[in-house]
Amino acid sequence: MGLMEEVQKAAMKEKLPEFSVGDVVDVHVRIKEGEKERIQLFNGTVIGRHGGGMSETFTVRRIVAGEGVERVFPIHCPSVVDVKVTRRGDVRRAKLYYLRERTGKGTRVKEKRREKVGKVQAEGAAKE
Repeated sequence: MGLMEEVQKAAMKEKLPEFSVGDVVDVHVRIKEGEKERIQLFNGTVIGRHGGGMSETFTVRRIVAGEGVERVFPIHCPSVVDVKVTRRGDVRRAKLYYLRERTGKGTRVKEKRREKVGKVQAEGAAKE
C-alpha cells in the first residue's frame, strides 16, 4: 500500500451513515463564523452519489423560497458531522436529475415500504 492510500485511510470516517439516492436526509454541517462554531442543518432529497473512497460525494437538493438549491457534500469531510435519514425513497434511477425540472408536489419521491415478516411468511419458512 502506497503512502497516498495510508494518508487517505487515516482521514476517512470509520462509521458511514447508510443512505441512498431518493432518501430525504438531514445533513448536519459544522459552520465556523469568526471564533464561534455551530452546526447547521441542511434538509433535502439525495439526488446523486458520486465517486468512491476518500473522494465520494453526494448531492442534496431542496426548495427554498421557490428556488431550487443543491449542495454537494463530501462524505468523509470533517465538516459533515452527521447524516440522518428522515424518509426512505423508492427510486429506480442512480441520479434523480429529472427533479430539477419539477416543482411543488412533482418533486416528491415515493416512500419505500418496510417489509413485515407476517405470520404466513414465517410459517412458510419453517416448512422448508
